[in-house]
Amino acid sequence: MLQQARHGDRASFARLVEHYYPRALRFALQMLHHREDAEEAVQDAFLRVHDNLARFREDAPFDPWFFRILGNRCRTLMAKRKRHHETFEYGDVPVDAASDAETDIPDEGFVRDVHKALAQLPSEQREAFLLRHVNDMDYEEMTIVTGAKGSTLRMRVKRAIDTLRVVLREGAIHE
Repeated sequence: MLQQARHGDRASFARLVEHYYPRALRFALQMLHHREDAEEAVQDAFLRVHDNLARFREDAPFDPWFFRILGNRCRTLMAKRKRHHETFEYGDVPVDAASDAETDIPDEGFVRDVHKALAQLPSEQREAFLLRHVNDMDYEEMTIVTGAKGSTLRMRVKRAIDTLRVVLREGAIHE
């Protein structure tokens, strides 16, 4: 499928998108907490993959390359949203992005609590945790995705787990 897509086969690229879309959207939603931003990031990532697929090394693993592109799109949208949020004047009420994310999460206690706890993590820790424990990447692949060193990523994952453990134990996220 990947090889045919590299050589311009549109049907193969469509199957590639279909295969990766659910994981990509889940990752983007967990990073951005806003469905429209997540969909935009995923679509933009697939466009960039399409435009650069011919230059992708045949011997390289696809997942880290794709998730690096997607992670970069998510970080760009987070920065854009932060800049936009900072421009609100006194009295303006920004839309709560977390409320959109909750509609995509089953209304079951623990799952909801985990998602809320993930939202409390700094973005670097959240990204590292999601890549490692949701997308099942090893640290070498994560280095390709994030550009961070393995030791830095291990620390981010450890801190994320420690924070999640404390937050979930203490029930600090219950309403």
